[in-house]
Formats: sequence, structure tokens, C-alpha cells
Amino acid sequence: MILGIDTSIGTAVAIVDPAGAVRAEAVSGDARGHAEVIGDLLARALSQAGIRAADITAVAAGMGPGPFTGLRVGIAAARAFALGRGIPVVAVASHDAAALERTHPTGDEDGVGAAVEGEHFAIVTDARRRELAVSVYRVEDGAPVRVAEPRLVLRASADTVDPLGFPAARLPETTGISAVALARIAASRLRAGTADVSAIEPLYLRAPDVTVPAGPKKVGT
Repeated sequence: MILGIDTSIGTAVAIVDPAGAVRAEAVSGDARGHAEVIGDLLARALSQAGIRAADITAVAAGMGPGPFTGLRVGIAAARAFALGRGIPVVAVASHDAAALERTHPTGDEDGVGAAVEGEHFAIVTDARRRELAVSVYRVEDGAPVRVAEPRLVLRASADTVDPLGFPAARLPETTGISAVALARIAASRLRAGTADVSAIEPLYLRAPDVTVPAGPKKVGT
């Protein structure tokens, strides 16, 4: 069983089997209360799936892009769970999960149709501070392939998001990341032997507000 955890927007937890079938899903839309709900969502997902923590064989961790404080809660939870079980953490970009949802939608709540073969599309999420995080994908053989890495753009900017030709603010905004899609990507990579389990590099896209001081200030006499 693969456990998926993402806190790049809200807090999402899911469990899928190695073939990608959904066993459980628990979600909180609160964009700030990640630490308060993550433990409860994990317990609910395990209970819903009817399994024990010992049945989880890998953890998919959403790498963002996302705000520093929120994103690190999910990554820390994924690492702690995996460390306690002695299982791998598979790093998955959160926008990749949203892109999978665009190519294989489970619903059309946002009024956005499924992306079709050969089509370019962008995943746009709120990066706060009047900025948007944008990644561009192309559908190849029915699957989303990232063709432009995540980057920040000003929400009010008129700059186009190549190769789409539209300002990011005019594109549909993703308001939630599916932990099911995240776990399915990890399951697929594990089956193919392409899962990244060696390094976890969060996609913060901007430096944290708090930095380590350069050293003590010199005081004159």
C-alpha cells in the first residue's frame, strides 16, 4: 500500500494499492492548519482503508510548489512515517498530481475539461504575496509531461505563460491537490523502477522569511 501526503495547499492524505486503486482518502481544505489536522487525517485514512501502519510499503510526499511553513509539515510527516516503518519516501511534485487529474479527471468541479493528446496546459496555484506558481505540461501518450518547471509569476502581471500565450491570472487555478493522484504517481514510478527515493528537495520557489544570522555584529569602542 502507498500512502500519499500533500500539504502544498490544503492537507490531503490518501492510500492506494500498488495498482493505484483507492483504499482511503481524507482531506482538509484549511490552507493554514496543516499541523493541527495531519495526524487525525492519517488515522482516519488508515481506519477507512482497514489496514495498519505496518501495511504501508511506501510514502508519496508532495514536494510543492507551496508555502514554506505548510509544505514542510507534510514532508516532515511523510519522513517521520517512513522512518518509523523503514520504508522509502517517493518525492512527487504536487503540480504533477494536479496535472494527472487534468488528464484523467474524476470530476469536473472547476468546470475545466480534460486535457487531450498533444495539448499544452498549465497548472496554476496560489503562491500568496500576490504571486502564482505555474508549471506547464504537454499530454503525451495520454500522460502529462512537464515541459516548463514551476516558477513564480505576479498575479497582476500581463506576461504570458509560454507556450499557452495567456497571462497566468487568466488560467484556471487549482485549489486542491489530490493525494490519490500523488500516490498513484508514486505507485507507477515504483512499478517502473523510476521512483526518486534518494533526495527530497521541496519546491519552495522563494527563500524562507527567517534566515540564519551571518554572525555577531562588531561593536565599536
